[in-house]
Amino acid sequence: MKTLVFLVTALMITAATLVRAEEPPRTIQVSGQAQVQAEPDQALINLGVTNEAATAAEAMDATSQALAEVIARLKDQGVEARDIQTQQVSLHPIWSQKVDKSTGQNRNHITGFSASNILAVRVKDMDKLGVILGEVVGDGVNDFQGLRFLVQDPKPLVDQARADAVKDAMDRAQQLAEAAGVKLGDVLSISENSVQPYARGANARFAAMESAAVPIEVGEISYQSTVSMVFVIGQ
Repeated sequence: MKTLVFLVTALMITAATLVRAEEPPRTIQVSGQAQVQAEPDQALINLGVTNEAATAAEAMDATSQALAEVIARLKDQGVEARDIQTQQVSLHPIWSQKVDKSTGQNRNHITGFSASNILAVRVKDMDKLGVILGEVVGDGVNDFQGLRFLVQDPKPLVDQARADAVKDAMDRAQQLAEAAGVKLGDVLSISENSVQPYARGANARFAAMESAAVPIEVGEISYQSTVSMVFVIGQ
């Protein structure tokens, strides 16, 4: 009988130990954020030429001639051929409504053609950016589709933002543990939600001018990192 009681007690203790072992650890979950700023050192511009004419050939010829002058101007200003890329070439009819004399109803007719050629241009000499934009307008550019400021080597900025975000998360976890009167244990998991660059205060003002430099304000680019971390609450 004593042996049976001992075995039952031992089984109960073992079962209780297993239940406790299967309980998930108590944790502290936090997120950390950080931003690192830098001045852009290059610009990516989408610019082009659009012309309308009575025939498709005339519209495309006018656009091609103007764009050839634009490309020559860019190269004269030190933009390398590898930093100039055609993004879009389009040619489409221009429709308008006219009264059909035979029916008296309005009908669509082709009254001309529009040709467009858009380039993506990377400018690495930021001191020349405003001058380049002003000069290409004088050469025939009449279509600006976007301007973005970039950093040629963003990796050090991304690395710094990531490291600062982890430090921010660890600081927050430590503060929570101290406020709760517990010890902060080991890191259970860590994940990065995002590293995103965004421009702050960067803009360009394009005006209807011939060759005057376009005023540019490059501002700063910020690289923001967000991480999530889970810590075990220590014993």
